[in-house]
Amino acid sequence: MNLLLIDLSNIPCWLIPLLVGLICAILGYLLGRLAGKGDDTSDDLDLWKRKNASLKADLDACRSQLKTASAAPVAASSSASMSSSFAAETVVTPEPTITMIPFDAAAAKAAFGKKINEDDLTVVEGIGPKIRELFHNFDIKTWASLGDTTVEKCQEVLNSGGKRFEIHRPKTWPMQAKLAAQGKWEELKKWQDEHDYGKE
Repeated sequence: MNLLLIDLSNIPCWLIPLLVGLICAILGYLLGRLAGKGDDTSDDLDLWKRKNASLKADLDACRSQLKTASAAPVAASSSASMSSSFAAETVVTPEPTITMIPFDAAAAKAAFGKKINEDDLTVVEGIGPKIRELFHNFDIKTWASLGDTTVEKCQEVLNSGGKRFEIHRPKTWPMQAKLAAQGKWEELKKWQDEHDYGKE
């Protein structure tokens, strides 16, 4: 029994150096991993710095394009000269390109058999009072401005009114508006008589 007590009393003597060695090994391993990660972190940091610089350069380029687009006078710019996609989305009401003559109410009345008000969009076959209001909401209030409007833009105006305007086909509306703006009343009336309410 004494022998067993002596052996147990000696165990802590050899256990302490073993534990200290194990702890040193674990700490050495962890410190080695942390030191190795420091190099990877600096590479990642450089990568993120390069990406950040690239994004800043893109942002500066966009800002300069925006300044250039907004600094150009609205009157001097036309939809044909706008080359960038951002400038094409800018809302600009172009000057009419139609050669207009002064409105002749008597000639319009002679052709249509009723009084015609100047720049009344309902003269265009297919446009009624509700659709006229939709065009007015888009700042298209004259025959000349409707004549310069694309069919796609006319469709966009109709779409803004909801489903009840989907049956209308604005394919001929700019052409009819041009005839009205140019005072070609007989030609406009003849065309409307020969076609299906401006829907063809």
